Amino acid sequence: MKITGSDKSILLELAGRAITEEIAPHTNPSSERPDLTEAVQRRCGAFVSLYVDQKLRGCIGTFSEEEPLYKNVETMAVSAARDDSRFTPIQPLELSQLQLEISILTPRQLISDPSQIIVGLHGIYIKLGSNRGTLLPQVAVKEKWTVIEFLGNCSRYKAGIGWDGWKAAEIYTYEAIVFKSDTPLT
Repeated sequence: MKITGSDKSILLELAGRAITEEIAPHTNPSSERPDLTEAVQRRCGAFVSLYVDQKLRGCIGTFSEEEPLYKNVETMAVSAARDDSRFTPIQPLELSQLQLEISILTPRQLISDPSQIIVGLHGIYIKLGSNRGTLLPQVAVKEKWTVIEFLGNCSRYKAGIGWDGWKAAEIYTYEAIVFKSDTPLT
């Protein structure tokens, strides 16, 4: 999957605009939507992570390929700002400190052995019955986890199946193209 600097700028602009229009609709009148490239109209999943003063304040995503990438990014950006139950919703005064990180996802691949996971390259998705959870590739790098720590943390904290739950679960890997805004929204 090829994503150019221009594609990244378009997605960051659309995510920022969607959040601003949701949280502070009267502070930033909408301007014309940027031209949508073929790449941003491709159908693929995405996660949007929000940071205020360099601290995570929301992260929500989808693996769904039913909507175009740009639509998934807009929807996930608003959800990350308002609906991540781990955090209080983003407030209008925080927009001036808000930075965005977008992770564009490749399709998930079922693996048969944890040795197939490459920390830093792969995100993981674990499924056992109706329990499921995921961690993006950059999480294991940031936390300096081994593959087993990556699997254990995803199993326990995301899928809710205990530290060793991954041993009985289906494990999928995926890759992500990750990029951030250089500056806060406003």
